Amino acid sequence: MAVLPIRLGVNIDHVATVRNARGGRHPDPVKAAEIAIAAGADGITAHLREDRRHILDADVTRLKDRIGKPLNLEMAATAEMVEIARKLKPHAACIVPERRQERTTEGGLDAAGQREALRAVVGELADAGIRVSLFIAAEPTQIEAAVSIGAPVIEIHTGAWCDAIAAGETAAATAEFDRIARGAGLANRAGLAVHAGHGLDFVTAEKIASLGEVVELNIGHFLIGEAIFAGLGAAVRLMRSAMDRGRAQLGAPGTARSRMR
Repeated sequence: MAVLPIRLGVNIDHVATVRNARGGRHPDPVKAAEIAIAAGADGITAHLREDRRHILDADVTRLKDRIGKPLNLEMAATAEMVEIARKLKPHAACIVPERRQERTTEGGLDAAGQREALRAVVGELADAGIRVSLFIAAEPTQIEAAVSIGAPVIEIHTGAWCDAIAAGETAAATAEFDRIARGAGLANRAGLAVHAGHGLDFVTAEKIASLGEVVELNIGHFLIGEAIFAGLGAAVRLMRSAMDRGRAQLGAPGTARSRMR
């Protein structure tokens, strides 16, 4: 398998969280996106939730108009969000599960249990020229469902692995990483592009970048947290370096770039 360069998508949701806590326009998530891109991000991710708890409709419109890199719109598989995406036409849409009481996306999408509904959503978005990914656990049943639904991309939920590492649960962390690696391999063999995200930091991003099947990481909360101490540009550059170190273990050109796809 030819090893592809790995891309970094920066999620700027929690810049909007800070802004909305006070009201007004500061800090501006669009400015954060521009800083992230200048520091080496290959694209920007924003999650427009049904309750608009952080990113707002005006934010995604401004992001689409102003950033010079692809916009990945995270969204629930609802009629409202499909209509917004079809009008906005972001480069990509990542379908995620969404519950209003959760603080963040807590698990992967049950693609296997929602095949018909998701097939319709994926079809509508694809007809609008939007690349669709499904945010799922690295489980064979979910990966096989993604293939049958017709999604060209999956994003593997890495939260359980990152949580096990943070808790010092070495055996569980090893088992979770092995599951991710097997899932990435299975998805790649099935013809899917493989992305990953949720809970990643510098150490875990470097580790997962060593999986040649994974071509994109989407990282948000950790980078926005680090930006408080080091600045967003510096945090993105450090993340880019960590990912490149991981990729270099495979002999890939770590500083290479490619357009998000």
